Amino acid sequence: MFAATRVASFAAKRAFSTSAANLSKVAVLGAAGGIGQPLSLLLKENPHVSHLALYDIVNAPGVAADLSHINTNSKVTGHGAENDGLKAALEDAHVVVIPAGVPRKPGMTRDDLFNTNASIVQNLAESAAKYCPKAHILIISNPVNSTVPIFAEVLKKHKVFDPKRLYGVTTLDVVRASRFVSEVKGKDPKDVKVTVVGGHSGVTIVPLLSQSGFEFTKEELDALTHRIQFGGDEVVKAKAGTGSATLSMAYAGARMANSVLEATVAGKKGIVEPTFVQSDLYKDQGIEYFSSNVELGPNGVEKIHGLGEISDYEKNLIKDCLVDLKKNIAKGESF
Repeated sequence: MFAATRVASFAAKRAFSTSAANLSKVAVLGAAGGIGQPLSLLLKENPHVSHLALYDIVNAPGVAADLSHINTNSKVTGHGAENDGLKAALEDAHVVVIPAGVPRKPGMTRDDLFNTNASIVQNLAESAAKYCPKAHILIISNPVNSTVPIFAEVLKKHKVFDPKRLYGVTTLDVVRASRFVSEVKGKDPKDVKVTVVGGHSGVTIVPLLSQSGFEFTKEELDALTHRIQFGGDEVVKAKAGTGSATLSMAYAGARMANSVLEATVAGKKGIVEPTFVQSDLYKDQGIEYFSSNVELGPNGVEKIHGLGEISDYEKNLIKDCLVDLKKNIAKGESF
């Protein structure tokens, strides 16, 4: 999944110290699911990972056995709910990626997933607080706008919350935006960068197309904005009841995990990714979490970027975003 140049830079970074190398255990919670399996496969390719610990309530040992045959340097272990499997998966983890939960089905919104996935995330947060309180936690489980606050509240209860180390994975929104704009403009997606801010569902997803370097007609703006906001629905409909966006989400999750590893383990500077984190950008409006471009450093979140200059069209999108986002966050915090 990684470009050749990035792979080369990976190899160069392998000179980091033994103590840093020991910190590159990565745990995937929900590893046998539709996102978890391809995500784990991509992480098995990542040279910053020395130990890939896979947890799920069923079939994680089978997935681990399969991946363990791949001839990359990381060891793979599989853990179920029995025999303190979650504890074994989490202890000494440097990064924990969480795609656990039920997928979206046709007609369901991310909010429809709330009751089931909220409980799952809350229980996993209790274990993370106990067994890996200093890990970098990447939340994929939807609805991210609510599951990140849920996770944060559990960590706060245990007095181990570090806002620099808790991330809602919104990377898929920029991946989609880059792809969709490149299709409209006939460009290579690697040359198309689109900033996406806000949250990770429907109208809370705000693409800042005015900053992409391209001109758009009103019709193109409307169509692209809607497709970026509701791209997940496109996949749910196409899969006709068999699942949601799993492969593209795994790709996006692996990209975000790699960026966190490059910043925190390999010591790479200037890594910027969009992510849903505790943020001051709209705190004065009662919104404690927001996704924007974030510069990552050795301890995680180093600098939260503002939105910069945005168009009137985008200002209206932000207004709509904030109304829903505030409700989503409150729902998570009060769970």
